[in-house]
Amino acid sequence: MEHKHIYDAKGKQLCCTQTEKIYNQAGAQRLIQEAPAQDHFHSHNDDDGHDHAAVEGSKLQLFLPAIISFVLLMAAIAMDNWVPQSWFKDWVRVCWYVVAYIPVGFPVIKDALKSISKDEIFSEFLLMSIATLGAFAIKEFPEGVAVMLFYAVGEVFQTLAVSRAKSNIKALLDQRPDEVTIVEANNSRVIKAETAAIGDIIQLKPGEKLGLDGELISDTASFNTAALTGESKPDTKTKGEIVLAGMINMNTVSLVKVTTAYKDSKLSKILELVQNATSQKAPTELFIRKFAKVYTPIVVLLAIAICLVPYFFVVQYVFNDWLYRALVFLVISCPCALVISIPLGYFGGIGAASRNGILFKGSNFLDAMAKIQHVVMDKTGTMTEGVFKVQEVRLEPGVDETVILKLVNKIESRSSHPVATAIREYVGEPDESLNLIDVEEITGHGLKGTTDGKVLLVGNFKLLDKFNIAYHIDPNSIVYTTIAIALDNRFMGFITIADSIKEDAAMTIRLLHKSGVQATMLSGDKSTVVAYVAKELGIDKAFGDLLPEDKVDKVKEIKASNESIAFVGDGINDAPVVALSDVGIAMGGLGSDATIETADVVIQDDKPSKIPMAINIGKQTKKVVYQNIGLAFVVKGVILILGAGGLATMWEAVFADVGVSLIAILNAIRIQKMKF
Repeated sequence: MEHKHIYDAKGKQLCCTQTEKIYNQAGAQRLIQEAPAQDHFHSHNDDDGHDHAAVEGSKLQLFLPAIISFVLLMAAIAMDNWVPQSWFKDWVRVCWYVVAYIPVGFPVIKDALKSISKDEIFSEFLLMSIATLGAFAIKEFPEGVAVMLFYAVGEVFQTLAVSRAKSNIKALLDQRPDEVTIVEANNSRVIKAETAAIGDIIQLKPGEKLGLDGELISDTASFNTAALTGESKPDTKTKGEIVLAGMINMNTVSLVKVTTAYKDSKLSKILELVQNATSQKAPTELFIRKFAKVYTPIVVLLAIAICLVPYFFVVQYVFNDWLYRALVFLVISCPCALVISIPLGYFGGIGAASRNGILFKGSNFLDAMAKIQHVVMDKTGTMTEGVFKVQEVRLEPGVDETVILKLVNKIESRSSHPVATAIREYVGEPDESLNLIDVEEITGHGLKGTTDGKVLLVGNFKLLDKFNIAYHIDPNSIVYTTIAIALDNRFMGFITIADSIKEDAAMTIRLLHKSGVQATMLSGDKSTVVAYVAKELGIDKAFGDLLPEDKVDKVKEIKASNESIAFVGDGINDAPVVALSDVGIAMGGLGSDATIETADVVIQDDKPSKIPMAINIGKQTKKVVYQNIGLAFVVKGVILILGAGGLATMWEAVFADVGVSLIAILNAIRIQKMKF
């Protein structure tokens, strides 16, 4: 069947390479896919000749060709050197080494020919094929077999490493059970989770995982949310609250009403986000890909030059000697250590972050986080709990508190701001009998409506200034968040509301400062409140009373000093600031689909301490990647020079290629086991 190429957005071919082969064998094709351009993308058919199945069977089966080759090679070397006999020579010896070569060499030669037929001439397969067949041509049979054998073993180890990285990423979040127990008319039955319909009632026993998002209809229940947030601390939910797929019921039998289809659950979206994160490549990764594309044909030409050019300069030129040097050069030059270990390092970073409840939308953001010099943050919901409580109601003489609070509660019920929740908890459910019309939200100021022909204003004091309402209060003298009230062009009084600081907020700022990162707080809340919170936490700079456009101006000022900025907020209201920053971080990804869509990095459990952790993960990932690049270049560079000078054999070349690859892969896997 005709093969169709896969291209990335820049037109670079993704298929017919060793990277693609290894990732396909590992069942991890999606980890190398890139967001395609419309006119470049062509899909593979399932039977196009590539192995699209995951790694199946035992590891013994994966290593079987190499084991067969190894046994035959060892037997041949033994008969060449240690076992006295008279028959192992001439054509018998040649045939024995050919048979030893076929299990590991034939698949590589086949891949090389396939790549050439698809216009991918200078592939890793071609380098190894030329080097080993050349060794046979000059009668260096043991070395020819050994080079291909170690190359095959290295390929299997790479496949296992990629498979593990893919499995780790998937296992971090794919916690959905296949089956759920549905309750109907006091009878329960077990069905496939994906067939559950919205409105079904799920019975969840202690220790069971929830399969779909839903609303808790039992009075109370405690859940382990580790699959979503990385935190195993129980989270107690009450009747009417949303519970999510992947949460584990901790104590009593609970009932949950399904509100979201299986494929649309929060966990499904997060899982898809993590698996798609690999399509956004880091600059280092993109550079190595481009480098390998140019590097491979250059080393082939250099190998030809090493073989032929000395003929014109060396007095006693021996073709076989110089061909051997050229073949050693080819083996050393194979860029496997770079093209496999570097993306594997980034996968490890994404997986480690996910395990800690931090979702990166791409490996490029791991690099970006590693360079952050300045964290700009919102206040409410980021450094504070975002759970407001009414502290004081101070009204003008003669104002009926009951009537005015009912009006405030009614108009605030049209808002999703946490302030509205605080007032509802203080006053009670809104009085639906009140006549309130023409309600509108004035961005950065508050709410305006009309009741019985009178204009009602509820918001900050800037709202009253906007409508020229006179008041005798100095807003700056009030520490708490203040809700000013005016009715029929008359100041009615104000309500103070306080928010509590998150328990790990102060530690977050200390960790940022320890890493040499500055912190600035920007908030629409009143300046006195912002200044108080900033002082408590030790934040470098803080600005309050800001409209969305004011926040944009402040971020532009910071960027003008050429600092790399991360903005932390809710990912929705602060979209303009997120767009300006180098990395947009959203707090509380479990609460909003829009948050997941908007941000570059999502912190799922609302903990600000995950901000310095995300920076650290980015730095450690970049450190490992650069270690691998340095190792590959130094070792290969040294042995390339030795090989060209005739001081290195095929055995050193094997170490420079396969040995360095395996060391780099093991180093990359190390990220997944790090504690942050």
